[in-house]
Amino acid sequence: MTANKVPEPAIHVRGLEKSYKEVRVLRGVDFEVARGSIFALLGSNGAGKTTVVKILATLLKADAGTARVDGFDVATQPADVRESISLTGQFAAVDAILTGRENLVLVARLRHLKDPGRIADDLLERFSLTDAGTRKVSAYSGGMRRRLDIAMSLIGDPPVIFLDEPTTGLDPQGRVEVWQAVKELTGRGTTVLLTTQYLDEAEQLADRIAILHQGRILVNGTLAELKRLLPPAKAEYVEKQPTLEDVFLALVGTNA
Repeated sequence: MTANKVPEPAIHVRGLEKSYKEVRVLRGVDFEVARGSIFALLGSNGAGKTTVVKILATLLKADAGTARVDGFDVATQPADVRESISLTGQFAAVDAILTGRENLVLVARLRHLKDPGRIADDLLERFSLTDAGTRKVSAYSGGMRRRLDIAMSLIGDPPVIFLDEPTTGLDPQGRVEVWQAVKELTGRGTTVLLTTQYLDEAEQLADRIAILHQGRILVNGTLAELKRLLPPAKAEYVEKQPTLEDVFLALVGTNA
């Protein structure tokens, strides 16, 4: 009987290095991302998260090391990599003059897809934006813009999506909206590499978390595995008080 073949990771990174003049930004980064999972690259500003994403998205060349995305080498097969990915940067790349639906239709047409109107309507429904679809994006909240941005990144069904600090600058309500949208992605088999500096974001979303510090991966594992790195907590009675975020969301709700 033939043994079950382990599927190739959606992202495979080995020994990635990058320097800007005298500054070593990446110092030998290694990790893998399983297909259909959410992988969080967690680190403070300047840790090298965006540099990793730029290399994987073929926007930047590494000084050393190898990286494969959806089975394609980022250095020797950049066109194939670009066909397999979508990148959402730190700021929503939406046209505020157009409506939400018009933004989606425009991207679908640029990608020469059939029936762009149906594609737009399906994505508006999937990301709970149907009622706002005919409104100009200039009237959207930050969370709604981000959800629309993520919806636009799904046009053409790319198997791998890079989300570079997707909730930067959002209020608590907007962050929850984006978290819900990201969780929706893997339900349909999309692989997500998420960069963030927010610990709670990685905890909420990721199947696996890698902590990047000064250009190196310090640890890489599931949340439960990372928690086991610390000594067991002592059992003590503590009265848990609601956080300010709990109060805010209880008062304003979680729907836009």
